[in-house]
Amino acid sequence: MLQLPPVVTFQVDLFLVLVTLLSLWTRLSNLGYPNAVVFDEVYYGQFVSLYTKRVFFVDDSGPPLGHMILAFGAYMGGFDGNFVWDRIGADYPSSVNVWSLRFLPALSGALCVPLVYLLTLELKFSHLSALGASLLLLLENSLIVQSRFMLLESILIFFMLLAFFSYLRFHNSADSRSRFLWLLLSGASCAAAVGVKYVGLFSYLLLLGVAFLHTWNLIGDRTISHLSVCVECVCRGVCVLVVPVLLYVFWFYVHLSLLNHSGPHDQLMSSAFQASLEGGLSRITQGQPLEVAYGSQVTLRSSSSQPIPCWLHSHKANYPIRYENGRGSSHQQQITCYPFKDVNNWWIVKDPGRQELVVSSPPRPVRHGDVIQLVHGMTSRFLSSHDVAAPMSPHAQEVSGYIDFNVSMAAQNLWRVVISNREAESDSWKTILSEVRLVHVNTTAVLRLSGVLLPDWGFHQLEVVADKMFKSHSSSVEWTVEEHRYGTSQEQKEREAELHTPTHIDVDRKISFWAKFLELQLKMLTMKQENSEHKYSSSPVEWITMETNIAYWLHSSTNAQIHLIGNPVSWGVANLGLLAYQLLAAFYLMRRRRGFKDLPDGVWCQFVCLGCVCVGGWLVNFVPFFLMEKTLFLYHYLPALCYLHLLSPALLEHAHSHLLSSVTHRHALRLCALAVLLSSFLSYRTFGPLTYGNPELTANQLQGLKWRASWDILYRHR
Repeated sequence: MLQLPPVVTFQVDLFLVLVTLLSLWTRLSNLGYPNAVVFDEVYYGQFVSLYTKRVFFVDDSGPPLGHMILAFGAYMGGFDGNFVWDRIGADYPSSVNVWSLRFLPALSGALCVPLVYLLTLELKFSHLSALGASLLLLLENSLIVQSRFMLLESILIFFMLLAFFSYLRFHNSADSRSRFLWLLLSGASCAAAVGVKYVGLFSYLLLLGVAFLHTWNLIGDRTISHLSVCVECVCRGVCVLVVPVLLYVFWFYVHLSLLNHSGPHDQLMSSAFQASLEGGLSRITQGQPLEVAYGSQVTLRSSSSQPIPCWLHSHKANYPIRYENGRGSSHQQQITCYPFKDVNNWWIVKDPGRQELVVSSPPRPVRHGDVIQLVHGMTSRFLSSHDVAAPMSPHAQEVSGYIDFNVSMAAQNLWRVVISNREAESDSWKTILSEVRLVHVNTTAVLRLSGVLLPDWGFHQLEVVADKMFKSHSSSVEWTVEEHRYGTSQEQKEREAELHTPTHIDVDRKISFWAKFLELQLKMLTMKQENSEHKYSSSPVEWITMETNIAYWLHSSTNAQIHLIGNPVSWGVANLGLLAYQLLAAFYLMRRRRGFKDLPDGVWCQFVCLGCVCVGGWLVNFVPFFLMEKTLFLYHYLPALCYLHLLSPALLEHAHSHLLSSVTHRHALRLCALAVLLSSFLSYRTFGPLTYGNPELTANQLQGLKWRASWDILYRHR
């Protein structure tokens, strides 16, 4: 029987509501100030503009999800992508909605505070500990600064915390029917964290380790049936392994679907990839013949983009008779690799058994294993090699355009076509799609881009050699036909004119998403990042004690400025909490080894879980930076710092409940905790002008904020 009237009851956690409102206020208030480009906004803003214009780019610093989130915020604010991100401090015009550019990172940073509150509860600590952890995060000046601008760290931290909260909610809800929705959310959050920055992978691996231990314990539970264990393991595997991988690929699918126009980074990609983009190479290669035939006119692009993309090239200049080191050369015509489009990049594929340099009717395609000659289009010299040392790489053979000087050096101009990515032995040589190696028939050496710059006599172009000793998987020995037409002119003068007038035959050759995904992924992982010194770069050792800061923004005429400086009090508490946990864990382990169990099993498991999540989270987000060869900044430490802010209040509760038996000692600990929170608040207020950029301080006041001699705080005397 339905009772009337119907009544709905619910509970509201006022602590959670309070910290959520405060976090929104500290992160979102006056978000449009300053109305100028702040530090790395000049870097991420370029990608936002390219997304808005749907122009392809490659960013070797991380996957595309973070950039897409920033671009979505800009799109919601009506950003048209026409702002030029050329310098830090440049004023935004009135047409740019600065608030929308910074909204999503600020919202992510604000939501991290209630997430820390909820995560502490899932670690089975009290609401007071949860409140303490969330307040430490709330009052952390460095996290506020990093959240209030168009940067990625706050988004990364949000997804990391959401992943652990969702997983622990799943683990603690053993009897809930909807528990696997939490695990699914955890897997999706892991994929998002990795999709924002590759350092998110470390937290994902930590979560996988925790999940594996829980699953291993589940398998050993004899009270659960075999079928239930199998179903549980499969569901867990799908949620934390399969779903993250699929979502990670999906981020790239969206990325490549959006960026379908030719852009500044096209030449880093293969010819096939470039041809799939609108404009650029696709405009040049549209309608080219697909199969390379005898008589074809082609440009050959090196498959290696190191040191820069280039095309096989020759010109009317010979190798010097003798080099500066005294070695002699063949004095034949130079063969180089030239990094620009040029008419001297054109070559004609010739049948060694025929004299014709035109395509027959019907065309005779060149196939894998065929022997060909390559004739330079503008000078008619044959591509040749011989047993003469290359100019800059003496261990390899010189490659030249053969000139008959009536000496004992015979022409050696036969090359065997080896298609590296062939599907069958009878495959034909295809424009853009085929990666070929040209093997010198007389010496079995392979045509290779050495990448060494030639001196003045070689016009500082890149050296090309024939090499017998090469790595089989090296892209420097592979070449791709990029531009291609069927030659119709036998006479040299007519042929030179023809090289400027390509013919068009409609052929469709689209590259699959998987091919583009794998190529882009490989390029992002293998591109060498510039490891340059920066005024505000720092080492991981300096982060722990906050030896460094970063000036994010300086007003052009006043002392108003914004710095990435942490809250010294909460930063110190985080370090003390880390040290205390390690000492306490070592003490407990030694005691347990001796047979003394100071803690009940439930409390011990809670203590271990706290260490796995917080200390483990700090380790995996801090230690790897010692191994990275890249320019590092203080903000790289912020994900690790968040885990330590979780640790300290929980450790205080542990000490209060299980280590201190005296009422007096417990009262003293409570007073200490209150003093720490009050000190954190006062420190937050003290450094507030450097966090928000206002109010403007005098030179003496700024000097007073320079708590460490190594901090770089600038000020103007008036």
